[in-house]
Amino acid sequence: MSAYETIRYDLTDAVATITLDRPESLNSLNKAMRHELRHAFERAPAEGARAVLMTGAGRSFCSGQDLGEHGGRLANVERTLSEEYEPMLHAILDCPLPVITAVNGVAAGAGASLALLGDIVLAARSAQFVIAFARIGLVPDVSATHFLPRLIGLPRAMGMAMTTEPVDGVRAADWGLVWKMIEDDALMPDARAMAAGFATGPTKALALTKQTLRAGMQADLIDQLKLEAKAQAEAAASRDFAEGTAAFREKRKPSFEGR
Repeated sequence: MSAYETIRYDLTDAVATITLDRPESLNSLNKAMRHELRHAFERAPAEGARAVLMTGAGRSFCSGQDLGEHGGRLANVERTLSEEYEPMLHAILDCPLPVITAVNGVAAGAGASLALLGDIVLAARSAQFVIAFARIGLVPDVSATHFLPRLIGLPRAMGMAMTTEPVDGVRAADWGLVWKMIEDDALMPDARAMAAGFATGPTKALALTKQTLRAGMQADLIDQLKLEAKAQAEAAASRDFAEGTAAFREKRKPSFEGR
């Protein structure tokens, strides 16, 4: 698949930029977009990308599930979540590259869940995170019930989910929901600069860092220490570690290869 219908994919200087591209529907998620996002996140490392940047076209990051997809009815919702959303989710979480999400405008419902799957989440000042499911009599999904309490604590997660009150970029950063808030006009330049930095960094070590930190959200200390030791041994055997230590000794900037 080289062309997409619902997203744009660009690979430049080892950065894969994935743009949700249904601005007429505020980038709502339909079946095609779920499939194309999964494909794009699997494609990026296979094509030599070393970082991924995901954002939305127009004035919204993603407004959530396309409620007009099935004539306003959520047919076979359990199947849709397990067979379409979960593979997309795992493609993003399991991507061995640093994943940045640059949240411009509204991230609502499943769109908020999607935004929070990034390893680094950058929010524009005007961004709005809305756990909007209760507005239409639904339950948060696409991993929101897993990540929200871990990111901001149970009281705030309950508040977001039950009141559906929007959380703007400033409050999202204050709460620790995102890495940082960035002024609107600087969001994409800063996000691209960060992605470019990751793309020239020790991406093997970054992949192992992602793996161990995510595992640490659920593992007990003994198992986590074992995983850390295994990951550190793998990193220490890498060419990037050899280059990093050589550059440190020689007082120069390292030239990492991601290997």
